[in-house]
Amino acid sequence: MSADSYSCDLAIVGSGFGGSLLAMVARRLGLTVLLTERGRHPRFAIGESTSPLMNLLIEQIAQRYNLPRLLPLTTYGAWQRTYPEVVCGLKRGFTYFQHTAGEPYRVAPGRANQLLVAASPADEIADTHWLRADVDHFLLKEAVALGAGYLDETLLTAVERQSAEGATLRGSRRGQPLEIRARLVIDATGPRGFLSRALAIPETELPRYPKTQALYSHFIHVRRCDQMPAYRIGEAAERPPYPMDDAAVHHLFDGGWMWALRFNNGVTSAGFACTDRFADEIGLSEGAPAWDRFLQRFPTIGEQFASAEALYPLRRLERLTYRAAQAAGDGWAMLPSAAAFVDPLFSNGMPLTLLGIERMGRILEEAWGTDALTERLQEYGRITLEEADGTARLIAGCYAAFQSFPLFAAYSMFYFAAASYSEMARRLGKSSRVTRYLARNIAPFREAMDELEERLQREGSRLDAVRFAEEVARRIAPLNIAGLCDPAKRNWYGVDLNDLFVHADRLGFSPETMKEIVRTAPWAQVPDAQTAPSLR
Repeated sequence: MSADSYSCDLAIVGSGFGGSLLAMVARRLGLTVLLTERGRHPRFAIGESTSPLMNLLIEQIAQRYNLPRLLPLTTYGAWQRTYPEVVCGLKRGFTYFQHTAGEPYRVAPGRANQLLVAASPADEIADTHWLRADVDHFLLKEAVALGAGYLDETLLTAVERQSAEGATLRGSRRGQPLEIRARLVIDATGPRGFLSRALAIPETELPRYPKTQALYSHFIHVRRCDQMPAYRIGEAAERPPYPMDDAAVHHLFDGGWMWALRFNNGVTSAGFACTDRFADEIGLSEGAPAWDRFLQRFPTIGEQFASAEALYPLRRLERLTYRAAQAAGDGWAMLPSAAAFVDPLFSNGMPLTLLGIERMGRILEEAWGTDALTERLQEYGRITLEEADGTARLIAGCYAAFQSFPLFAAYSMFYFAAASYSEMARRLGKSSRVTRYLARNIAPFREAMDELEERLQREGSRLDAVRFAEEVARRIAPLNIAGLCDPAKRNWYGVDLNDLFVHADRLGFSPETMKEIVRTAPWAQVPDAQTAPSLR
């Protein structure tokens, strides 16, 4: 049987949001592109929660490569007006609650067992949760409309590298042999994806990271936290900085954490990630019975999900983390989503993928057809894995702190300081200040994050939480433009422009100049709402 044969400049394996976005960029650069997909769209996927940095990256990619139809996806208000048929959810911030096994949740004095960090001051410019079945399908159709080829139900099994001539991919599509010749192959699948298998790339350990598993699905009839008395706090004057459920909601416990992401069609993405020890305790390998045991262990979460119905059979990831030993080579590269995966805590995966797309776009733009291409790909691979390792260090520290919520709340400020600073630096044309995810190009900040992670791993809950928080505050201060680590805020951080103005010098501006920038900047104008930029 003769094989169906295709030729292209760029073969992208995997047609999720990362592969489709990169295909659009490549088409705008004039390259021929072929996307392949093992299944068919629309299809279930997780990795759903965006962040201000990610949405800014989409905005900047859209502007650089003339992709205006992407721009409404960057804020909740514009999305609802432009693409109401594409399901998403409202994300105003990051919400965390600490739970103790066998005990109902009760708000601790001083809100010591919760953390709310706002990402925007209003729904109009808020972030979103992506219903990936809808969004991935939408983005694929956009790529095809720009001229990308697309083959679904395609099973690729081998790749033959041919150096300067590119590579040949072999496999089958709907039972028919298939051959694809490409000058460059990009793996946009997930962990342990096509190139990892086809090139027999070894898997390496993420630094200092616990072995973790996950169990998850999509649900309907999940109660809102703000409708449950257990989560309510104080008087009306103490209203939280945003509705606590309009966020990435995290339920933390000793051994792991649970997520709950609400879409505007009544569906909630929920699941939990946990250490192997915790997984063994509840028999995670059994699937649905383990979910029931989890809900019984944490009564208030159990009450929230008492009437919930899973839309898909619960899915288990036996090993959550992954890191390839190599992320790029001669004629091939992996997007960050295929090169490594750490944990969905802090919604890191999607911005890391967008950073990879941004860098790959520059490589295609500047080095395509030149002798510099291989060197640029190798640099890209090195940066991709370095950023995965740095993310793993941060989240490893958080897992070590899950026993003591005050320690977690303090250590999490490294993420929020890096995220808010990185976003604002990009907004203000100061991108050169932060060239790596989590600001890890800034040596004192990186060293402080790693040093305190080591201390958490070594001493855990024996640490003095007050002194630890004070040290975090001191070490993040050069990047703290959002009023973080303020005990007077009692773990509720809204968007307060005074924090940005007072610390404008940390971005190289005077307070007066910063006020004028915010007053006139298009991104700071919010119709019928407080005029303010997002700061997380």
